[in-house]
Amino acid sequence: MNPHPPSHRRSLFGRPVLTVTIALAALVGAGLGGIALAQRDDEENPRWSAPPTSSAPVASQDAPVEESAEVDSITLSATGDIIMGSAPNKLPANGGDGFFDSVRKGLASDLVMGNLEQPLTGDTGTSKCGSPPRPNCFAFRSPPSYAGHLKEAGFQLLNTANNHSKDFGTQGYRNTVEALEGAGLEHTGAEDQITVVDVRGIKVAVVGFSSYAGANPLNDLDAAAAVVEEAKSQADLVVVQVHMGAEGSDKTHVKPGNEYFFGENRGDPIKFSHTVVDAGADLVVGHGPHVLRGMEFYQGKLIAYSLGNFAGGGRTLSRDGVLKYSGILHVSLTKDGEYTGGKFLSTYLNDNGVPIRDSKNERGRKMVAELSAEDFDDTAATIGDDGTIKPSA
Repeated sequence: MNPHPPSHRRSLFGRPVLTVTIALAALVGAGLGGIALAQRDDEENPRWSAPPTSSAPVASQDAPVEESAEVDSITLSATGDIIMGSAPNKLPANGGDGFFDSVRKGLASDLVMGNLEQPLTGDTGTSKCGSPPRPNCFAFRSPPSYAGHLKEAGFQLLNTANNHSKDFGTQGYRNTVEALEGAGLEHTGAEDQITVVDVRGIKVAVVGFSSYAGANPLNDLDAAAAVVEEAKSQADLVVVQVHMGAEGSDKTHVKPGNEYFFGENRGDPIKFSHTVVDAGADLVVGHGPHVLRGMEFYQGKLIAYSLGNFAGGGRTLSRDGVLKYSGILHVSLTKDGEYTGGKFLSTYLNDNGVPIRDSKNERGRKMVAELSAEDFDDTAATIGDDGTIKPSA
């Protein structure tokens, strides 16, 4: 691969950001530091207005992994699928103001990532479902201004390698990129795109994979390894964001072999994840099945096979049974890629598909702990009652 020379921009913390990409031009924008605002937890109806400015410290139950004064590690946070609504008739109240209020505190970290599973665009006249829409076909879009809600929530980098990013065609995708960059948000997910951000002096490369055209290839393991190797040559740490696995409430378990959904090959999650770790990935963040899945450690690296449905505004995602439970993953890594700690904070979707912090019941944490133990034996991640994530003893 012969990527274009990296472009120098402001970093998340005032240092240069490098973005290496073959498919796209160099990115433009700046990010935020970690946010520590006091918000309310476990509320079915969070405030539908922007939160007031607050200097209150982060509550201990939502505090990410503690770091030393020398900042010898950084903490990354990540979520599963994010759909804020579907225009024109399935958008949240008040234009989406306050949509992420309940989870904003729990997201705060040195680099906050999410999987944006919808375009941010007006109607381009090109929907994958046609006009009128075909039955059982789903095309989602929210206004470009909704990029501001992601920014307000604390997100800094969004993955677009998934099956909905081009619901409204290539122009819809371009509009999404423009909206994200206009809000100062980084993005990754286009084929051969490697997005590198400087986080407190540590260069972090984030690469998105899926089984769909235009994204880094999930099912070509040699090509996937080559992209990760290139990313490793550009950064200290490599994070893989991957949309993989079959969908549905009965797809909570991870098993060897390829998974199919409506005839689509959604990859072999175990083989893919192990391949990219062998190629240099320091963390693998999975999403796509719309349910939580277990976690394992492979070669000392954490693999989260699916973080579930984080947001389904406008009732775009099912809230039935296990489909409503999700969470926020926190992982701390040194510059050399050593895992120094992690934490899982449970969330769920309320009746309107709004993400709600589940600190009282922690149902997502309990699910992931059980699934990890059942699916991975000696390599399973163990998750304590306080959400801490450790390798099996």
